[in-house]
Amino acid sequence: MAVDPARLTSAREDTDVLVAAVRAGGEVARRYFGAAAERWDKADGTPVSVADLEVDRCLAEHLRGARPHYGWVSEETSAAPGVCGRAFVVDPIDGTRAFLRGETAWTVVAAVVEDGRPIAAAILRPVTGVLYCASLGGGAFRDGAPVHVTGRTRLDGAEIAAPGPLFREGGFPERGVKRAASIPSLALRLARVAEGRLDGVITKQGPHHWDLAAADLIVHEAGGTLTSLDGTRPLYDSASTAHAPIVAGPRDLAEALRRLAADYAAHTA
Repeated sequence: MAVDPARLTSAREDTDVLVAAVRAGGEVARRYFGAAAERWDKADGTPVSVADLEVDRCLAEHLRGARPHYGWVSEETSAAPGVCGRAFVVDPIDGTRAFLRGETAWTVVAAVVEDGRPIAAAILRPVTGVLYCASLGGGAFRDGAPVHVTGRTRLDGAEIAAPGPLFREGGFPERGVKRAASIPSLALRLARVAEGRLDGVITKQGPHHWDLAAADLIVHEAGGTLTSLDGTRPLYDSASTAHAPIVAGPRDLAEALRRLAADYAAHTA
């Protein structure tokens, strides 16, 4: 798909804004990391801490201050409409459980979406300083170096992240697929696909806008694909933020993974 140069410039500018914001948010998160941050459970049973809320405030200050006419969707605060059709989609700390346990595989995540699809993205792993970013039509990068998905096309030998029951019962081991160790942050899991360190990812039911939007763009700009089990690309402008299971990876491999996962879902429905 051809990209309007004016729109591409804007997407790059938005990516710069996102990068600055997640770096600032990462600094806030690090102040709480390893300490006994106050925490509690939300209504859905998932944990949240004072660190999540402080990072959310930091991101809002930077992003909404820079683009006050953009909408706002965050895991920790309510959604607001976007006057110009663009909105920020952020996860202040993706992998809160890991963060609270003192583990390092958590991230600060932000994206800009337009008409439901991401056009700018940034994912920061604050403990290591590793930064992934992308803009629509501009490629995907880790710490300034271009990244690409693996060239793997066949299931045999592929290493993927996937839910245990799906992997064990869905015919994956029989086809030579290996299951990777768990990574608490879904955004980081998907970024590993974009940089070629994982061949693919299949999620369980229910990832949200903020879990997916930034990584979606980074995977696509790295030459891969990210879809639902029916093969459609997710949209991130709906009032309901939860999604069906997602499959990501190099295009041919992702299609093979999608078919296996869809067959398993159909037989277990």
